Amino acid sequence: MVNRRYYSTRTGKNPDAVRFDLPMLCRLFRDIYLEFRSNDYFQEAFGYECVDEGEVAGKLGGDIEAQMFRSLRKPNLWQIQDKCLNYSEDDFFDVIELLHDWISKPIDGSHHSYANCGWHYHTFDKKAGQKEFRDKINDILCDYKDGYELSEKGEILERAEEGLDLLFEANLPTCDPENIEKKVEEAILKFRRYRSSLNDRRDAIRDLVDVLEFLRVKIKKVITSNDESDLFNIANNFGIRHHNEKQKTGFDQAIWYSWMFYYYLATIHACLRLIEKAEAKNL
Repeated sequence: MVNRRYYSTRTGKNPDAVRFDLPMLCRLFRDIYLEFRSNDYFQEAFGYECVDEGEVAGKLGGDIEAQMFRSLRKPNLWQIQDKCLNYSEDDFFDVIELLHDWISKPIDGSHHSYANCGWHYHTFDKKAGQKEFRDKINDILCDYKDGYELSEKGEILERAEEGLDLLFEANLPTCDPENIEKKVEEAILKFRRYRSSLNDRRDAIRDLVDVLEFLRVKIKKVITSNDESDLFNIANNFGIRHHNEKQKTGFDQAIWYSWMFYYYLATIHACLRLIEKAEAKNL
């Protein structure tokens, strides 16, 4: 199905078209779940029913509800198609992440034609199934509240602010995975995770500043000393790296932490490109 904006949404004449509420999100999710289940994307995990063999258990065994409780420590979430319309937001996101772990695309098997029994698969592709699941789910998550997405690792994350999403997608020009790429990736996840606290977000900003500190010697070679010092001014004086009476703390943290995070993430990208350019000239 083509996902496009129709007339009243494009022109801003439909005030209800911008975002889904939770009940509508759950209704849309229910259709997606039933589509994948009817196409046997959960057969490896759930098993199947055969007219000759009866209930054939999948990898989760014969009591899926118990396995669901074991993973989420929550009762009354199974059967999903019956209960999902009454899920809380936390329940909904928990189940989305769990299904991402459980889903797999059926690849090969045998068709049991007797009494129209259906396909019994023995070969599955988990990554392909997860990719298709993410694509479908992200089509609706993006329009819930301020926007969410299901990551490749199966975590619910807040979407980047409009126009800044390229910062998350762009590759860092570096060959130091342990000290730069890994730390930046961990900071991004810490900041974007569902229900991340203000402390989590402050820690994520601090982690990005630590990456700049690691690069400081190289940064000094490509920008002026005053500019280099200014890069750390915000973190050093606005309660990010230090805790003392000199810190400026009378600001709206929810708003300014978001600005600081994107500022330092963009600064890392810019500095790394300046360093790369300078090193290329010296070859």
